[in-house]
Amino acid sequence: MKIIGIYNIKGGVGKTATAVNLAYLAAKEGHRTLIWDLDPQAAATFYFRVKPKVKGGSKRLVKGKLDLDSLVKATDFANLDILPADFSYRNMDLRLETVSKPTKQLLRLLRPLSRAYDYVFLDCPPSISLVSENIFRAADGLMLPLIPTTLSLRTFDQLLDFLDGHRIGGLELMPFFSMVDRRKRMHLDVMKNLPASHSEVLETRIPYASDVERMGIFRMPVAEYALRGAAAQAYEALWAETKQRLNGIPD
Repeated sequence: MKIIGIYNIKGGVGKTATAVNLAYLAAKEGHRTLIWDLDPQAAATFYFRVKPKVKGGSKRLVKGKLDLDSLVKATDFANLDILPADFSYRNMDLRLETVSKPTKQLLRLLRPLSRAYDYVFLDCPPSISLVSENIFRAADGLMLPLIPTTLSLRTFDQLLDFLDGHRIGGLELMPFFSMVDRRKRMHLDVMKNLPASHSEVLETRIPYASDVERMGIFRMPVAEYALRGAAAQAYEALWAETKQRLNGIPD
């Protein structure tokens, strides 16, 4: 089982759209796939037409009084399940502080699912917190959607400093450019300069496209209603590149 976190310190960068579309593509290939919506805003849960509710909430979940497999919901797509969000996730940091080894609790919760799923995608809340550190320590790979602006570069540097300061190693970082507008000079300059200093940046660029925005209307992945569009093709390329990176990580 490979665990993939989709994360950024700030919101509004295409994080949830990436999680939903890549999980869909993995499942479409026949892989047993789970997406865990850890964001209390519950956008991924909304896209899959599932009620954002976890019986017992984050308190019982973090305490280990709920098995994750009992909370899993099916989606409308074969091989793709979801662990829905719950508004109580906004207090998950506080819950984690009450357990032993709080930075590894999410990994302990996920381990029993290793025989049930090939891929687990974590749609992460936008912050640096105890929940974030759990995600960093649980994930095999961390995908980082970056809008090509100076502010995104700043948050990327903040994340790298955090990982280094907390001695979090062995995590495959996969930053990529998201919501790209090639008409903007700044976008072009950042996309040219950042890979020169960070070889881990993926080659795929996700465009700023109305097809992605319409996910909220259709409540489904982009390829289900705009298969031939630029956004759907970009997510296909991103998934192919992600798999290539993950293949180098031992199980």
